[in-house]
Amino acid sequence: MWDINLTYREEFQSTFDRLYQKRLDLQNSRPLPNIALHKIRESLSLEWTYNSNSIEGNTMSLRETQMVIQEGITIKGKSLREHFETHNHDKAIDYLYSIVGDDYKLRSIDILSLHGLVLRSIEDDFAGRLRNGGVRISGANFMPPNANKVSDYLDELIDFINTNPLCLNDIELATIYHHKLVWIHPFFDGNGRTVRLSMNLLLMRCDFPPAIILKNDRKKYYEALNQANNGNYQKLILLMCQALERTLNIYLTAMPGSSYDFQPIIDIVSEPQAPYGQEYVSLLARTGKIDAYKEGRNWYTTKEAIEEYMATRKRKR
Repeated sequence: MWDINLTYREEFQSTFDRLYQKRLDLQNSRPLPNIALHKIRESLSLEWTYNSNSIEGNTMSLRETQMVIQEGITIKGKSLREHFETHNHDKAIDYLYSIVGDDYKLRSIDILSLHGLVLRSIEDDFAGRLRNGGVRISGANFMPPNANKVSDYLDELIDFINTNPLCLNDIELATIYHHKLVWIHPFFDGNGRTVRLSMNLLLMRCDFPPAIILKNDRKKYYEALNQANNGNYQKLILLMCQALERTLNIYLTAMPGSSYDFQPIIDIVSEPQAPYGQEYVSLLARTGKIDAYKEGRNWYTTKEAIEEYMATRKRKR
């Protein structure tokens, strides 16, 4: 279980360096007013709930999610379960913020508590409890372990995360944790949401913002997990880095005096004298070669990010 293929490291080292530099820039920035920080956190929490629930099949839109959480409105045509899923995930995020800190160590009780909040009033008999029977995952290329082994595997995973014997960086550690907890599949239901919540404990304790996997990346996400089941972490690492970079950019562009100027790729390449095409720059964004992030189905980057990549390529030739 812990024989992890780290051959992806060379490919992603420059991306890791860029993300850590952004974290440092964020730490060294002039602080935002509390009201501005609150607005960003509120917006991200809303997106987090919407995207994580949507990945699992919840049909509420982002606006409907906002109406349920912030306005207490019941949405016509949406099931009671979908309303509970929305409220529950929002409460689970609040709980996560209440326990995370620089000295945080992962604990099984926190994973169980998050799961208990996720399934509250939906599956009360199973909420916050490890499964005691077998499960099958539709579309997955593996069979989760026998229920009798779940508790031991979970303890092993928590020990692995807290001791970090492979000296993984924070992003790698969160990614490996994400995959291994999906593989253990410790609960009858609510595994995905609990994994994506608890994974962010590992990032946020290190002063990173939460990484939010987008609904539009659902297919890529499941493909990346299936590849990780076969020992190949490239696609899952890439997806995690892109999710994290997106939230880092959201914070950095909001900072007073920020020089970040992200624009849709199509706008940048449409400018006169642009020496690059949309297809090429989009490929660089999708593969993590340049500083870029995704909103909906559109990629955003900066002229500087493209120029820096081009200059680096010339130096290597």
